[in-house]
Amino acid sequence: MDRYFGFKEHGTTYRRESIAGLTTFLSMAYILFVNPMILADAGMDIGAVFTATALAAAIGTLIMGVLAKYPIALAPGMGLNAFFAYSVVLGMGIEWQVALFGVFISGIIFILITVFKIREVIINAIPAELKYAAAAGIGLFIAFIGLKGAGIIVPYEATAVTLGNLMNGPTLLAIFGVVVTVVLMVRGFKGGIFYGMVATALLGIFTGIIDTPTQIVGSVPSLAPTFLEAFRIDWASVFTIQLLVVILTFLFVDFFDTAGTLYAVANQAGFVKDNKLPRAGKALLADSSATSIGALLGTSTTTAYIESASGVSAGGRTGFTSVVTAFLFLIALFFSPLLAVVTSEVTAPALIIVGILMASSLGLIDWKKFEIAVPAFITVVAMPLTYSIATGIAMGFIFYPITMLAKGRGREIHPIMYVLFFVFLAYFIFLSE
Repeated sequence: MDRYFGFKEHGTTYRRESIAGLTTFLSMAYILFVNPMILADAGMDIGAVFTATALAAAIGTLIMGVLAKYPIALAPGMGLNAFFAYSVVLGMGIEWQVALFGVFISGIIFILITVFKIREVIINAIPAELKYAAAAGIGLFIAFIGLKGAGIIVPYEATAVTLGNLMNGPTLLAIFGVVVTVVLMVRGFKGGIFYGMVATALLGIFTGIIDTPTQIVGSVPSLAPTFLEAFRIDWASVFTIQLLVVILTFLFVDFFDTAGTLYAVANQAGFVKDNKLPRAGKALLADSSATSIGALLGTSTTTAYIESASGVSAGGRTGFTSVVTAFLFLIALFFSPLLAVVTSEVTAPALIIVGILMASSLGLIDWKKFEIAVPAFITVVAMPLTYSIATGIAMGFIFYPITMLAKGRGREIHPIMYVLFFVFLAYFIFLSE
């Protein structure tokens, strides 16, 4: 084990790697409860999704640790699960089984892109500003979902939305959760989001807003309601422009989110040499494989988690950190009874905080160049206002060639962007029919 992971080479130990694995797990354990709550809104069985989430995270993280030997954990991604539930299933009216098939196909395409080493072509084709805008827009969308779930923002006929009743018990509980989580994050606590959820749930139980759980440890929920449901579909619904856009969006967000996370965490760990990431192909293969495996189990796109940086900061330098994290996700399977106390008021703070973290990419956009600012702004704003991540990405990708050509910078536009321009244009034409 020592020789395989290279403990001496990286100046680490079993103890340090184990602590790092635990730190990473605690930093991202919130996904075990947030993901089932989000996908349940799409009509999926909450218990089955809990099991699928834990298994997908464990399998994906184990592959990353053993194959790529990186201290990076994977789990169903925030933002992608919101896109799955609210944009694809509820917004487009696509059945969740078909949406899972879309996730599976996006994973297969990701695998092929990795195996045939054409990922660099795609990375270079999409301008950095649109990648940053997509990440920030997803952050605003997630935060909006959290504010809505907390009752802080409510529907209002005259202005679409307005401020809710902040004196309402559940809303006050969510606000408490936001404040506690913010304080923990500001103070630099590892796993601040997770501990914020724990504190919110405990206060909710103490005040009677949340029912006291009858047990903490229980049997593992059945995976049957979601397992292989991606292939129990009406195949006529697969060959549509609508699903093509869904697959492209899953692929786009997962691909660049993974690439950004891998580089950021690896750079923090000191793995990046001459701006190159060793074993990048194996890391991307682990991520793409986890996406397809997760879809078969019954969850939205599985991707690398930036929270892995907490494990690196705790000393994690090898894949053994990921092995420990994967093992903890398997143990977590037996804590499904706690789903009963994870209400929308408990998950809302996590969504809002994650949204804030993702919105930080706004600072990387060159707002002084109007030809860049327009498609970036439209991408960011359209996601929460249309309640659709796909719509935001599509609108931004349509405006980008227009503004760049108008500025006389047409030579800088990659041919793939023109292809996507027409694909997304056809998407809007299809929606209007």
